[in-house]
Amino acid sequence: MRPAGRPRSAANPRKIALWTAVALVGAAGWTLLALSRGEEVSAAWMVAAALGSYAIGYRFYARFIATRVLKFDRTRATPAERLNDGVDFHPTDRRVLLGHHFAAIAGAGPLVGPVLAAQMGYLPGTIWIIVGVIFAGAVQDMVVLFFSTRRDGRSLGQMAREEIGVVGGAAALLAAFAIMIILLGVLALIIVNALARSPWGTFSIGMTIPIALLMGFYLRVLRPGRVTEVSLIGVALLLLALVAGRWVADSSWADTFTLKPGTLVVWLVAYGFIASVLPVWTLLAPRDYLSTFMKIGTIGLLAVGVLVTVPNLKMDAVTDFAGRGDGPVFAGSLFPFVFITIACGALSGFHALISSGTTPKMVQKETQIRMIGYGSMLMESFVAVMALVAASIIDPGLYFAMNAPAGVIGDTVQSASQAVAQFGYSISPDQLAAAAKAVEEQTLLSRTGGAPTLAVGVADIFSQVFGGAGMKAFWYHFAIMFEALFILTALDAGTRVGRFMLQDMLGNVYKPFRRMSWKPGLVLCSAAVVALWGYFLWVGVHEPLGGINQLFPVFGIANQLLAAVALTVCTTLLVKSGRLKWAWITGVPLAWDAVVTLTASWQKVFSGDPKVGFFTQRSVYQDAIDAGKVLSPAKSMEDMHTVVTNSTVDGVLSAVLALLIVVVIADAARVCVRHLRDPAASRLSEAPYVRSAIVAPAGLVASKEEKAELAAAERSGP
Repeated sequence: MRPAGRPRSAANPRKIALWTAVALVGAAGWTLLALSRGEEVSAAWMVAAALGSYAIGYRFYARFIATRVLKFDRTRATPAERLNDGVDFHPTDRRVLLGHHFAAIAGAGPLVGPVLAAQMGYLPGTIWIIVGVIFAGAVQDMVVLFFSTRRDGRSLGQMAREEIGVVGGAAALLAAFAIMIILLGVLALIIVNALARSPWGTFSIGMTIPIALLMGFYLRVLRPGRVTEVSLIGVALLLLALVAGRWVADSSWADTFTLKPGTLVVWLVAYGFIASVLPVWTLLAPRDYLSTFMKIGTIGLLAVGVLVTVPNLKMDAVTDFAGRGDGPVFAGSLFPFVFITIACGALSGFHALISSGTTPKMVQKETQIRMIGYGSMLMESFVAVMALVAASIIDPGLYFAMNAPAGVIGDTVQSASQAVAQFGYSISPDQLAAAAKAVEEQTLLSRTGGAPTLAVGVADIFSQVFGGAGMKAFWYHFAIMFEALFILTALDAGTRVGRFMLQDMLGNVYKPFRRMSWKPGLVLCSAAVVALWGYFLWVGVHEPLGGINQLFPVFGIANQLLAAVALTVCTTLLVKSGRLKWAWITGVPLAWDAVVTLTASWQKVFSGDPKVGFFTQRSVYQDAIDAGKVLSPAKSMEDMHTVVTNSTVDGVLSAVLALLIVVVIADAARVCVRHLRDPAASRLSEAPYVRSAIVAPAGLVASKEEKAELAAAERSGP
């Protein structure tokens, strides 16, 4: 019996021809993207390069890791089967779990990061997104999910403590939890900004909650196992909610669903708490599964739209900002900041928290980990590619006018046009005004953050395929709402994972917290997590320079530092479990991530450029305070003092987080060396083998052998 549960199929001419064709399509896409200089190239080639590369990576590299390195065992019971408590541990249909995992990991990063990174040109971002995900991001997600599944669904920080030791483990626990709170606060802030005063988005997204509850009850009580039925019902209701959202926005009910930012904060905190304490099958899993249809459907339609309209990439392959590092969107050179900015589309530490949080407690069979862990990350990477496409097909002048801050381009179309000309691009005041009018916005100037730019690109493609120019405003606002839904699904799963992490941490002091189903621990830890990110969010909403806004600048670096923790734990476990010859699979991505992220941390702390270095920025603003001056973005002397405080906090936090990660890596290296010298002294915290009674396919579609197994299981009865 093969470890992955599938017999090795013999090569045949048809398969060879198929995979040769896939490789050639991907190679053609890469060739045209890389070699085109001075002339526009079709965005369709970017799609071809991505899809061809993903297919090869999943079919060969992921399969190699699953069968030769990790050796998935389909006969081994997972924590979902052994510890099934109906709350956190629950064997979940692979299709629903794939939807949950993808929805949970696909937050703001793959939508916003690539849009901002387009400042450097489309080529650097495309290379990192595709190559990075195949050899780093998807590998991290799959390997973390595997090792967590083998350890009763332990969180990343707890695995570090058990496998690396007290010093490195404590540093990992502290860093992971602190970074998690920052990430959740930033995600929540993006949702608030997207939904504030948007009745269409608020109504449509709010309706996904009762629809998900219905789906969970249907699948658990009314028609167990009928995933296709509940999927059709859920998709139909979701589409109805989307259409009804626009009706509501144009009706007398609009005021009811037009919420202020402060009100949205209260609702988000309440939702985060409820979603983290309810049984996972009632709301979290079905809602994430439901949102996946919209996410994949929209991105899939966007890809089809690109292939139909064949738009050209108007952004340069590599811009001058890549070398100079003085871009108006964000400061810093291509290395290391393009990798930090893109983050989630290629490699994300947040994913490791989901892969060691909710998902390992729900997976039915080890053999499904390749599809869920590696496959979901490829799906997110494709989202990032399409976001980069959307940002690169619009006029570069419009792109920079939308993404440069008001302090750089001013607040009129005339000043923005002049500023863009200084960047080396051109767009007239009339063109800027017309672009805003086309999407029914008063202005598109300084709509920073990436989301509006993505919406403009999506609207441009969709309006050409569906409905013409008259529908451009509809598709723009649809894309804004779509982005909010995309991010909200990461917030609810992230809050639950934060609860797991806090329970693991407190369980080292008081053992009952280690029992995930212990009600006092469940409620207290959930309340603590939402209170932490809710506080930063509340302050950030009411004080433009305070709260989570204060921590926003360290978002990208914190996320990548967390990836370094995850890859360190994976590499250590590969060494300790007797897989030393395969340690390079996570060791090489770890080395790259550590070099990139620690370099970025060093520059953010010590750079003499006030646009990059936090402490230099602090000195500039402090000198201005002493001279009685007010500098942008501050509008008052009080704001100036806030900027000084923020710069100090960000600089200290960046240094502390980087130091914690160095401690984790150094302690892990010590453990690996000790193991190589004396393997018998090492101890693995892997759960003992228990034979599985569940029969379930490994992939989305059951193989011939799996269908026979399922039929035999049905005949034998429960």
